Amino acid sequence: MFVPMCRIWLLLLLGGFVVPGVRHVSAIEIYTAADVEAVNGTSVKLKCTFSSSQPVSLQSVTVSWNFRPLSGGTDESVFFYQGVPYPPQAGRFKGHAVWSGDILRRDVSISLHEVKPTFNGTFTCEVRNPPDVQGSNGEIVFRVVDKVSLSEIGILAAAVGGACAVILVLLCIFVAVRYYRKKQKENDFEANYRAEEWKDPTVW
Repeated sequence: MFVPMCRIWLLLLLGGFVVPGVRHVSAIEIYTAADVEAVNGTSVKLKCTFSSSQPVSLQSVTVSWNFRPLSGGTDESVFFYQGVPYPPQAGRFKGHAVWSGDILRRDVSISLHEVKPTFNGTFTCEVRNPPDVQGSNGEIVFRVVDKVSLSEIGILAAAVGGACAVILVLLCIFVAVRYYRKKQKENDFEANYRAEEWKDPTVW
């Protein structure tokens, strides 16, 4: 009985020294849009935000943006951040990718200027904030088009807006007609009243 109790106390004692030294590592959560579309030659923001259980500072966070063409192949570096932004110095994104984020607000977005059809592909946003180094990356499927295609939500919003505009116009017409009729009745009443006043009293 005495020996097992000694073992238990020994384990608890060792645990007291070991456990405080263990660092809990949490997974970083990254949030991006699934699909982004932009008109050829325009600029667009690729938004990427994250959450971390660890304190965030300008020096602790590392951000990597990579690109994979729709046709496949190896990933290509688009942008890198570590303390300061490092825009691409070569490749298809040189002069096109700029920093649009704010680390302290957990925003690691970039913008693409004068997008080209060669930008069609998947952009990957990767964030690390040690000891938070685990977690999945954010992926955005990017497409460059000749003109903006209306989404279902856009079509619905346009339909609702058009219906509201028609109702507003009809309401204005209704109010105007009622006002005109009321004014006409007042004018007729006033004309009749004056006619009665000026009527020859000798006429019965």
